[in-house]
Amino acid sequence: MSFSKKCDCLVLSKLKQSGCSAEFLQERLIRWFKLYRRDLPWRRTYNPYHVWISEIMLQQTQMERGVAYFTRWVDRFPDAAAVAAADQREILKYWEGLGYYSRARNLHKAAKVIVDDFGGEVVCDYGILLKLPGIGPYTAAAIASIAGNRDIAVIDANVIRVYARLFDIGSPVKEKKAKDRIASIAREMLPAGKARLFNQAVMELGGLLCTPKLPECSLCPLSDCCLALARGTVGERPVTGKSKKIITVQRVAGIIFHKGSILLMQRGENDVWGGLWDFPGGELELGEGEPEELVADRIFESSRLLVDVVEPITTVVHHYTRYKIILHCFLCLLKGDNRAPVFKSADDYRWVAPYELDSFGFPAGARKVLEYIIQERPELLTSLS
Repeated sequence: MSFSKKCDCLVLSKLKQSGCSAEFLQERLIRWFKLYRRDLPWRRTYNPYHVWISEIMLQQTQMERGVAYFTRWVDRFPDAAAVAAADQREILKYWEGLGYYSRARNLHKAAKVIVDDFGGEVVCDYGILLKLPGIGPYTAAAIASIAGNRDIAVIDANVIRVYARLFDIGSPVKEKKAKDRIASIAREMLPAGKARLFNQAVMELGGLLCTPKLPECSLCPLSDCCLALARGTVGERPVTGKSKKIITVQRVAGIIFHKGSILLMQRGENDVWGGLWDFPGGELELGEGEPEELVADRIFESSRLLVDVVEPITTVVHHYTRYKIILHCFLCLLKGDNRAPVFKSADDYRWVAPYELDSFGFPAGARKVLEYIIQERPELLTSLS
């Protein structure tokens, strides 16, 4: 059986029984999108560079936050050439707070390829885009179809949720059977020559109405065609499978002062937070002891520096994928005058004045510590300077 016939028999025929068809769904959804789409900066011109930056930023990032970062980014880096010419430290600083910093490092690498091989132009060719650092099938499809209006289906979490409900798909969407089925539906549903509008319309529907919790089915333009709504299974779709267990990690770190300067270490390229700057420290084993008793040992193990622990500063919590990181931070003073650490897992180090801290990019935990100090204990940065 051909793909088209299989799709018509198993999927679209179910909708036709309710008076729906692919053409009906396409037209209604595009009409809804034109009326209710959000006014997003990259939608005003569909500049391929802007679409690329927005797609990378919006991975694991809420829309409102993503728009703010996007606006700040393009003000500083108006095109791929500006990104390519920038120092990685500045790239990471402008990315600070978005997380998943490999995205920023890959974006920097890709910009250099775009400048060297394509004259600074972000081309809307799916095959070429796939070869760029940090661009996978989803991002390549999004740039090609949204910026270039190429007939390529885009499949993200919103699209998966919409189709899982619209076609009442009861198998786990992360398993091959359901993934293949949704991919087939997405290709079959895509109207020729209207990929830009339709792909965005499906994603917008999932972002605004067909949300994971409390979907607004009464406002949905496709409600009378939705099999899950007709069968009362909206709350059960999509089927996601078992959630991963959260792993808690305890860390200690020291803000080490010496003669008015603070020690920073730059995390290695292969680190989760590669290229970012952090405070020396390390992880604690479960039941090993109190953080205050172990911070000096962890600093010595990681840097071969001896410190006196003056006092605790704060404890902050941040999350990364399925990890919950609890960071205990302490004020420390360097013993003696040996200012040359020997790090096991750092690419560089700097002794910096407190006023220079704002020019460095930090992981979420260290940034939260600094924000706490600035807001609650600013005297720490002045009394020891």
